[in-house]
Amino acid sequence: MTESIPVVFGLQEWFSLFLHYLTLSLLSIGGAITTAPDMHRFLVEQQHWLSDAQFNASIAIAQAAPGPNVLFVALLGWNVGMNAGGMLTGLLGVALAMLGILIPSTILTYAAAQWGHRNREMPAVRAFKQGMAPIVVALLIATGWILTTVNASSLKDWPVWLLTVVTAVIVWRTKIHLLWLLGAGALLGWYGLI
Repeated sequence: MTESIPVVFGLQEWFSLFLHYLTLSLLSIGGAITTAPDMHRFLVEQQHWLSDAQFNASIAIAQAAPGPNVLFVALLGWNVGMNAGGMLTGLLGVALAMLGILIPSTILTYAAAQWGHRNREMPAVRAFKQGMAPIVVALLIATGWILTTVNASSLKDWPVWLLTVVTAVIVWRTKIHLLWLLGAGALLGWYGLI
């Protein structure tokens, strides 16, 4: 994938990784991808367990693969573990990251869905559901911003910015399937045009 960063991991670092994903789990309104900016801050900027390239490649590969959106968390955990020592620590990184991101949100979602269904006619429940939409949109925009600014951080990368704007307008204003746009972007990248 990309060049690894050797890191030294002890029990405290593994616990820190697990605890960070536990806390992010409760913030992952709209899916785990909405917490990517904080994952980047923690894994790349604060702990230096991953490089920018490893972080972005993990998200790109997971999003391109079929399956649930949360697969990028497993790849981030894998890369942290691989940087810490190899395949076994890679598997440990996957397990800790996935368990951390899934356990709290799964329990909370199940309990809240049961309660919300029983009380769906209450004005407070309806207001909560309507109020969550702008929060999810803002978190997705923040994720897109982090991924875009890391990859296109200067004016010399204007084709990337232009492609981003054009793609957003096409998705917004037409009924062209997103997979066609992903394919077109992949071809442009393959041929080195962006």
